[in-house]
Amino acid sequence: MNPPDSLFGSVHLGYVVIETNRFDDWHRFGRDAIGLHADRLSHHAMRFRLDDHESRFLLQRGDAEDVTALGWHIDDHQSFDRIVARVRDRGVPVTEGTDEETALRGVERLLRFPGPKGIDQEIFTRARTTSAPLEMSNTGFVTGASGIGHVAVTTTQPHKLRGYYDTVFDARLSDYIDETINGAKIKIRFLRVNERHHSVAIAAVRGMPVDPVRTRIQHLNIQVAELDDMTRSYQRVKELGFDMALSVGQHTNDRELSYYATTPSGFEWEVGWNPIVVDESTWEPTTHRGISIWGHTPEGQTIIDKLTQFKTAAWSLRHREETVPALSGAGIADD
Repeated sequence: MNPPDSLFGSVHLGYVVIETNRFDDWHRFGRDAIGLHADRLSHHAMRFRLDDHESRFLLQRGDAEDVTALGWHIDDHQSFDRIVARVRDRGVPVTEGTDEETALRGVERLLRFPGPKGIDQEIFTRARTTSAPLEMSNTGFVTGASGIGHVAVTTTQPHKLRGYYDTVFDARLSDYIDETINGAKIKIRFLRVNERHHSVAIAAVRGMPVDPVRTRIQHLNIQVAELDDMTRSYQRVKELGFDMALSVGQHTNDRELSYYATTPSGFEWEVGWNPIVVDESTWEPTTHRGISIWGHTPEGQTIIDKLTQFKTAAWSLRHREETVPALSGAGIADD
């Protein structure tokens, strides 16, 4: 049962903002390969739709080639005000989105505050919807109470990131995965803010303060309605010549069937089907050994790719990762 002031269940991942100069590649990737509805608004902005919301992914011109903001849909004004109070009471600045920003994101009003790894966190209570028909290659996507999917980040400060989402959204720990990748021992924490098994995954190399990923997120995830949607989009990604990071497989913890494609900006895009829905009355966090029951084998990774990861990890040793200490508490020591 939720405590009276808990936000759990009233927070849903509503949209993602991506900064890129590779609009043509992204248009082919999002519309033709993944199968999303695409709207090219101008030379500087493009949107992808999954459902009746005007925008689920906003692409804006810029050099970052990365995710720059996460938009969180809050169920009601009371919960919205509670989040704002938590952030402001800890001395963290909150700014209001401009009319242009809200229009591009397809929301009526938004507030923004700093998040870990330089990813702005944006909150809104009402999304603008449209009756315009969806032109996409998929049957549909699972959104609603679960939000649009999840994001995964790599970090040198896992306890602070978990503390951040606990402080701001009352996130709950779903479980852990321990995995060894290229000789490095990885621990992944999975956090949920609603019925979806996780809206944020936090991965860290155990015992070493390194981050081998250039981008702010390692991957983002969307959930298709039908198994055929996943398999057909997998085929389209391959046929159109986009890089496939991991083949089709099934995860150990949420049991989702999925694959991972590499986006034009370099982070990965997971297309999944049929993950479990958490039953709050019986769920207990546990630790799983290995990311996948089967599949999810790397595709096309070269020695250059591995060297690039080593170079990125070495760079991270010399550069302090952006955190928001005022919202992270002392961090949650969970291992």
